[in-house]
Amino acid sequence: MKFTRKHIGMRYAAPLTLLLLAGGTYAADSGQQYGPNPELPEPQRGLLPNMTVPEQAPWDDAKPAVPDGYTITAIATDLKVPRQTLVLPNGDILVAEGKGGGKAPKSRPKDFIAGLIQSQGTTSVKGGDRLTLLRDGNGDGKYEEQTVFADNLNAPYGLALVDDDLYVANQDSLVRFDYETGQTEASGPPELVTPLPSEINHHWTKALTASADGDYLYVGIGSNSNITERGMAAEVNRAEIWEIDPETGAHRAYATGVRNPTALTIQPDSDELWAVVNERDELGPNLVPDYLTSIQEGGFYGWPYSYWGQHVDPRVKPENPELVESAIAPDYSLGSHHAPLGVDFSNTAVGGEFTNGVFVGEHGSWNRADPVGYKVVFVPFENGEPSGDPVDFVSGFLTGEGKTRGRPVGVTVAPDGSVIIADDMTNAIWRVTRDDANAQPAESATEAPSASSNEEATSPEGEPEMPEDGYAGDA
Repeated sequence: MKFTRKHIGMRYAAPLTLLLLAGGTYAADSGQQYGPNPELPEPQRGLLPNMTVPEQAPWDDAKPAVPDGYTITAIATDLKVPRQTLVLPNGDILVAEGKGGGKAPKSRPKDFIAGLIQSQGTTSVKGGDRLTLLRDGNGDGKYEEQTVFADNLNAPYGLALVDDDLYVANQDSLVRFDYETGQTEASGPPELVTPLPSEINHHWTKALTASADGDYLYVGIGSNSNITERGMAAEVNRAEIWEIDPETGAHRAYATGVRNPTALTIQPDSDELWAVVNERDELGPNLVPDYLTSIQEGGFYGWPYSYWGQHVDPRVKPENPELVESAIAPDYSLGSHHAPLGVDFSNTAVGGEFTNGVFVGEHGSWNRADPVGYKVVFVPFENGEPSGDPVDFVSGFLTGEGKTRGRPVGVTVAPDGSVIIADDMTNAIWRVTRDDANAQPAESATEAPSASSNEEATSPEGEPEMPEDGYAGDA
């Protein structure tokens, strides 16, 4: 199916440009900072940030680009907004599908304008509110079986399996299913573990992972604003990573000041908790860097009072110098406005230069003039820490003509070394395999998807709908 929606961003280009000029906006700068010690420019503020969402385009006969020696295949299409994936012990893949938010009022004119611009980069397919199970029954790489494992959920996002317990982080609750290896659908409704903060839900995604021993679950809870525009009362229990006892539902703030922790994972060997985080907007095209970091128990990571350690955000009043003094600088800058939404550690089966490090799914920017992200990168590690610049692992979502075919979200590394990627604009799941692996990758069971491979992808007028969460920040 050809992509049919029209890009309507230019309809707002003239008034938006006037507003930008009136606000003394900054000039676009494509420079990006990577690594543990990024050089941070001075904050640049205008009435509105530069905002560019690439026009959407079909894949046609193209596929995302991967390094030599690897093959990428679309193993599922026509999904309903896939976000995160989980590889089960028998090789089945669970996909969380849904759209959240919807309760974040647009209190400022810029919120409305930003929502219109941001909507250009989202699918208007209705979120599935379900878990879909993919199965490759004969090992040929085609994942010909596709069943609904559970439905009637509420914008499911994070997934974790601990023994026979399958945990799902909805936008408003952490729930548990009984799971037996090989089952293709849930045996009953989920059991509530604990409610999760969901008022307003400016950032609605709830990332999830389990500790290495399975004794605790960790849930990422994003802030309720960009930078406290709704007041601090709206930020109670927000911008935190919770540690939850799955037996009792008891929870505590394991880390705070983490603006929007969109994906969590456990580092092999060290068993440390790591996260990717979407930082604040409206300080310029190269502030503030999104980041990858280990998460220290009891650590404070700056939001809202400061960024990258002790860099004070002048917009936040009253200030809190004592708390700023305790702020932890992240381990690794991914660059500003890349919007990382997926993270997982590699393993030796992936092979080549990609055996020691993490894969990060970058959803891509909407709030800078020159788009960045829109790919999956690999951050190499050495001695348990990030080392060196990120390396493109899956690219081609952003074309040379400045159009976008898809937007990566969750990334999962399977024990066999395959890398599973959710794409919530194409509504597909991609699988990357090494060519010289024992199980040779097969051709896809489906054709390369178009960027609107579901008929619901167009509104009756043929134009993108506003995202359900309106202006919802990076995620």
